[in-house]
Amino acid sequence: MDEVLLGLSHGFSVALLPTNLMLVLLGCFAGTLIGALPGIGPINGVAILLPIAYSFGLAPESALILLAGIYYGAEYGGRISSILLNVPGDAGAVMSTLDGNPMAKKGEAGRALSLSAVASFVGGTLAVVLLAMFGPMLAKFAVKFNPADYVALMIFAFASLSSLVGKNAIKSLFAAMIGLMLASIGIDANTGVPRFTFDIPDILAGIDFLVVVIGLFGMAELFHLVEQQVRGNLKLLPIGKSFVSFKDLMLVKWTILRSSLIGFFVGVLPGTGASVASAITYGTEKRLVGDKGEFGKGDPRGLAAPEAANNASAGGAMVPMLTLGIPGSGTTAILLGALLLFNVQPGPLMFEQRPEIAWGLIASMFIGNFALLVINLPLVGMFARLLTIPQQYLTPMIAVLAFIGVYSVVGNPFDLYMIIALGILGWVLRKLEFSLAPVILGFVLGHLFEDNLRRALSISAGDWNILYQSTNAVVLYILTVFIIFVPILLRVYRKKANKSN
Repeated sequence: MDEVLLGLSHGFSVALLPTNLMLVLLGCFAGTLIGALPGIGPINGVAILLPIAYSFGLAPESALILLAGIYYGAEYGGRISSILLNVPGDAGAVMSTLDGNPMAKKGEAGRALSLSAVASFVGGTLAVVLLAMFGPMLAKFAVKFNPADYVALMIFAFASLSSLVGKNAIKSLFAAMIGLMLASIGIDANTGVPRFTFDIPDILAGIDFLVVVIGLFGMAELFHLVEQQVRGNLKLLPIGKSFVSFKDLMLVKWTILRSSLIGFFVGVLPGTGASVASAITYGTEKRLVGDKGEFGKGDPRGLAAPEAANNASAGGAMVPMLTLGIPGSGTTAILLGALLLFNVQPGPLMFEQRPEIAWGLIASMFIGNFALLVINLPLVGMFARLLTIPQQYLTPMIAVLAFIGVYSVVGNPFDLYMIIALGILGWVLRKLEFSLAPVILGFVLGHLFEDNLRRALSISAGDWNILYQSTNAVVLYILTVFIIFVPILLRVYRKKANKSN
């Protein structure tokens, strides 16, 4: 503990230097704006601004502090378009649409934004505390996760996914299947065989995640608004109060704490990230609350869980990057590249050889999380007033953001047609009362599941027994059985108890 406190004091002496303090605030503010733009997201925001940080001639610790500020600022800002427009900025923000947007439509946009800000602050801060105290130890545990363990983790995530739409589990699974099918489009990396490409050269490399999320959410929302406009049903949405009450905080306190811990530990595992963390925590909270909650209709716990988890996972993803030199997510892969660009080699000796970078970054994350709360809470009312824009004007604004977001990152005109096609698919699915979140999570988890399953079978020369030979995998399978069958048994038990009464 003395070593941690000594390291933190050195880190704060670096992070509180006027230049670094300014860079933290600049990174957090820019990250919030980037995250608020649908489609840009933290990974693209950090990638775009990396050359600028390098060209400024900043010291390595200053550049990393700036880029990390953009990273968790974007995780923070991703909630804004998810809640207000039902358009998630990135995969980690998808789950925030499930209850955040219904809250906005009920006239609780300010309450939802404030609640997500507090949940993000607690999740991010708790993750930094755990990173400082247990980082190196957790990194040693994380690298013991083999491909078969990741397969078990993905199955656990899918089991959590099956609970997302409550009684409509079949529709949820069908939606996840659509996501898996979309994930399989393109040339198979192992065999070179084209899959579902229909001889269209523009999709030989697969469909970009950004195209799928903007098409299914952004364009589908656009078509929904146009439909309502044609029917004459458009009306201004009320914005309500713009603060979170003490009662709200008491309602979500255990949700935030549980989701922060789960989010951090999922984030520590390389290759998982915010999307897996938010899916697992949302499913877990829904199972725990049971029939007492209104998940999917604007339950504050359904918003607090993914918001705390995706910010905590951002802190968790820093653990393998700083201690082992292994990126925990796509964004930390770019941060790792930034360190290598400055001739800094992350790894077990980084805390001893370059403490100004390792501890300076951790201290800056404490400051950044607090700054994000201070910056964002006063702006909640301003963000919420976006809903006071008449929806006939909001419709073209969503279209412009969707097209700019996709074209600025992907740069292929074909993908603009693709988001329209996916938008029609998303609109039809909405009309049939399918949730779109399982489609996105099926798309994201499908890649991870297939890659790790193939690696595991390659290691075992095709022997499927490898999938349940490790302790980690067995524990995850037990949790999967628990999350599927225990609620069913409880429901049967309650029915019998009610009949007997």
